[in-house]
Parts: sequence; C-alpha cells; structure tokens
Amino acid sequence: MSEPAGDRELVEVASSDGVTRVRLNRPEVRNAISRDLIERLMAVVEGIRADREVRVVVLEGSGRSFCAGMDLKQVMDDPVAMGDMLRELGRATIALRSIQVPTIARVQGAAIGGGCGLSGVCDFVVSHPEVKIGYPEIGLGICPAVVAPWLVLRIGAGNARSILLAGGTMDGERAHRFGLVDDLVPASELDSAVERLVERICSGGPEALRVTKRWLNELDGPRIAEQVMRGAELSAEVIRGQEAQERLRKVFAK
Repeated sequence: MSEPAGDRELVEVASSDGVTRVRLNRPEVRNAISRDLIERLMAVVEGIRADREVRVVVLEGSGRSFCAGMDLKQVMDDPVAMGDMLRELGRATIALRSIQVPTIARVQGAAIGGGCGLSGVCDFVVSHPEVKIGYPEIGLGICPAVVAPWLVLRIGAGNARSILLAGGTMDGERAHRFGLVDDLVPASELDSAVERLVERICSGGPEALRVTKRWLNELDGPRIAEQVMRGAELSAEVIRGQEAQERLRKVFAK
C-alpha cells in the first residue's frame, strides 16, 4: 500500500495557547501505521519535547478512525521490513510516553492493535460507545508483545492477559470497564469532552504538571523501555514465521 500522493503530511501538527494537536493523517486507510508515518510521528514528538510552551498534547486521527493498526499489507512480502516496523512502533510508544506534559488520545471509530497501543500510552483516552478497540493479533498469528508492557501498566496483568490471549476487539463500553478508555461519551460529544479535559489540565500549574508527569514516567520503572523493545523483537520473530505469514496472506487475499 503506497503512501498518499502529494505533499500531505502523514502526521499533522497544530499548536495554539499551549495545546498541541497531533493528527495521524492517512484517512484513506484508517490511519494505518506505515514506516513513513512512524518516522514523521517520532520527529513531531521530538519537537514537542523541546517546546517548553506546550501544556498538553492531543493525539487524534483524521477521518472516521483513530488508527487501524500497523499497515502490514504494505510490507507483506518483506518479513524483515515487518520486523523493522515493529521495532519502530516500539520506539514510537516509548517516545510518546516520554512527553513531559499530559497527553490525551481522542479515539473515534477504531483503535486496533498498534493503534490501541498508541492510545494506551497516553495519559487519558477519550472515546465513545461505538468504538472498535482492542488487540486482534493472536487471530492473525501475530504476537502482541510490543504493546504488552504498556497494557499491563494501564489495566493490570490479569486484565492484560485476558485481552491479549483471547484476541479480538470490543466496543467502548467494555473497553471502559477494562480501563482502556478513561472517559466514555456519546460520539457527538467527543470533541467537547476532549476540550473540557484540555481546559482542566491547562488550569493547573505548568511546572507542577511537568514535574508530576516526569515523576509518573519514572514510576513506570527503569526497565519499561527495555521490555517494550524486547517485545518488538519477539513480535518480529513470530511475524516472520510460517504461521503468521500463512494467516496474513489469507486475510489480505479476501
């Protein structure tokens, strides 16, 4: 699957009054994660980390979905490239988590696999009941190891096991019960709910917010980045195998 033609940015950035909005911008494929998109996202995150004027970051997706996960069809015939993409996804989640201001994921439509992973490293996830969210990797013969450390931190080891080992997706109500979604509102109120949260965060003391966020990141533990990248290697090993390749070919042949 090729990248969009022209000069359109795969990740758009807009900043105003201390609020930076980061928008995944491949709506024609439900913002599926490509290597170019991850590269652009990493550059955007580095810029945010260097900007002391930023008070809060909103991560969102263009069109009908937040993010449909990794664009495996783009690299289907190149298992090495698949592995590289998984490693880059791991680095992207670490980078997003390391932002030293609060982050909000505005999740509409779908957040699947790696897309759910991106939302899950944010401090807040705001979504709606009709959303399709989860980790269907097992059904594709893929190991969801790269997202597992973050999921354990967010919802606990027991819940993470039941979600990752069973696979599949769930609606917003169930995701909210599990803790994948923090604030569940009607789809028509998604933007207003995000704005209320942005205003509440921005009413806090800027330095207090930065120090608190930095401390919370430290409390994630010194090994979290190592675990994420180890997970990327495990996922890459599995996706190169015959089982994953055969299942993916069946999916993409439909």
